[in-house]
Amino acid sequence: MKQNLLIYNTLTRSKELFKPLHAPHVGMYVCGPTVYGDPHLGHARPAITFDVLFRYLKHLGYKVRYVRNITDVGHLEHDADEGDDKIEKKARLEQLEPMEIAQYYTNRYHKAMEMLNVLPPSIEPHATGHIIEQEQLVQEILDNGYAYISNGSVYFDVEKYDRDHHYGILSGRNLKDIINKSRELAGTSEKHNQADFALWKKAQPEHIMRWPSPWSDGFPGWHCECTAMGRKYLGAHFDIHGGGMDLIFPHHECEIAQAVASQGDQMVHYWMHNNMITINGQKMGKSLGNFITLEQFFKGEHDSLEQAYSPMTIRFFILSAHYRGTVDFSNDALKAAQKGYDRLMNGIADLGRVQVAKGSSPDTQKVVRALRQRCYDAMNDDLQTPLVISALFEACHLVNQLVDHKLKISADDLQELTETMRLFTFDVLGLQNNRGANNEAREKAYGKIVDMVLEMRQKAKEAKDWATSDQIRNTLTEAGFEVNDTKDGVTWKLS
Repeated sequence: MKQNLLIYNTLTRSKELFKPLHAPHVGMYVCGPTVYGDPHLGHARPAITFDVLFRYLKHLGYKVRYVRNITDVGHLEHDADEGDDKIEKKARLEQLEPMEIAQYYTNRYHKAMEMLNVLPPSIEPHATGHIIEQEQLVQEILDNGYAYISNGSVYFDVEKYDRDHHYGILSGRNLKDIINKSRELAGTSEKHNQADFALWKKAQPEHIMRWPSPWSDGFPGWHCECTAMGRKYLGAHFDIHGGGMDLIFPHHECEIAQAVASQGDQMVHYWMHNNMITINGQKMGKSLGNFITLEQFFKGEHDSLEQAYSPMTIRFFILSAHYRGTVDFSNDALKAAQKGYDRLMNGIADLGRVQVAKGSSPDTQKVVRALRQRCYDAMNDDLQTPLVISALFEACHLVNQLVDHKLKISADDLQELTETMRLFTFDVLGLQNNRGANNEAREKAYGKIVDMVLEMRQKAKEAKDWATSDQIRNTLTEAGFEVNDTKDGVTWKLS
């Protein structure tokens, strides 16, 4: 915890030094999926972003309680409290119980996250499992005068709240125009203003998902679950709330209002938001119908895909951009990510082929002794994962020079280089060698075979059998190996 971590706080629109409320404990809440369809690339970005934050905080020595929810009720088709519940609509289409839909897609989400090497959260609460807590939240807001009952539904009174506090501090939105416009629609809705949002919705007769409450048989509004569950598991005040940038308004803005209206002050210290994955400049999302599921990426089964891309290629692709920057999908970008990932994995694998010398070359010392702090500096600057990858690529270049005997390295420096590269590649960035742990013995055997072939080539050269020597070299080159004859002997690597 000696590192000074800066994170960008959406609330203050600035980078701030991270100071936990109750160090060494950290409370972190991240909005999870609404489980009515297969996870797509857009779901992977927040999952990977906050997985890296989770990993890094733990690496720094913090004891992190990471809560990521499952939305299985209350998320309507339109954010303005209109339309069908997304899960219930899917259930009707497939003639299943809503909880069958929720469970099926929750399982699919977990499987995809496991393939992406996203660590499971400490707690994964479901909205349907916390109806009582949400009803209690609604009652507190009613008791404090910031909500009203209308035809069995309960709505948050945004205009009154805005007079006493300020609605829009996270998104920067000005409510005056919205409120004035909504007055023109008076009498057309059970809301006082169109800006008001549902805390509790009365269920229509055809609505399957419903629970008893003091106001009606119904279901909670979408925004309630995170406020209620965040407070239950992390307390009335906690450190970090994360999610996609598309949740800033209305979801997270409404969460802030609910917290202040119910308990008198804000719950969250740092608000963090990742930017979107786009396709041709448009946000990728199920509601827009322009998404590509993670399974389709892994299998290459989509018209927009030229090939299959491994889970680690997807993870590397996402980490290659800063989490607050946009990432536009393209096959070229994914192929570049695949090459970058392979380069990093090959560099780490080649560490085992580096020969130790009595001392390190000056150029070796320069890279090795700066690498660890360069990676820390990048992570401490609001999780600059592209800069971490850049530093690791420079380390890979050094490894190539060491393998080719162009530079020398001492045993201590090789240990430091190996530990640093593995720490930031595997532990912090969460990448895996997708060749798998079971292939380590095979990799060693594979290397021995190549070495044996090169020994045969060396014997051919010694016998001045140039034809055989050239044939071996050409065959290895065609197979993808780069063979170099140096003054210290022959070296090889996958090109």
